Amino acid sequence: QVQLVESGGGLVQAGDSLRLSCAASGLTLNNYYKAWFRQTPGKEREIVATLKWRDEWADYDSTVKGRFTISGDNAKNTVYLQMSSLKPEDTAVYYCAARSGSVGEWQHWGQGTQVTVSS
Repeated sequence: QVQLVESGGGLVQAGDSLRLSCAASGLTLNNYYKAWFRQTPGKEREIVATLKWRDEWADYDSTVKGRFTISGDNAKNTVYLQMSSLKPEDTAVYYCAARSGSVGEWQHWGQGTQVTVSS
């Protein structure tokens, strides 16, 4: 059974940093595209960062580029999202996801972790 479990969320102040973790079981993350999404109430889930199969390439939404870094640890089968210079508008539930192909549906999702940034 595939499981993605996020952790690391919390309440921080604007300008602070936070690192989210997504630990996988039942699959080898290195063989998947990985991504972090976020969602706020009343809005659609939006993708913030993507990491290619063997961590060869990363891409970011313009709202987080330069502040967030997605990375993987193959030994721990975990993907991270390092968030710096956090802003109140970064407040959301953050989800990790994985898919086997370069396009198409994200097949596996975590349960989400809340990040709240106070001004």
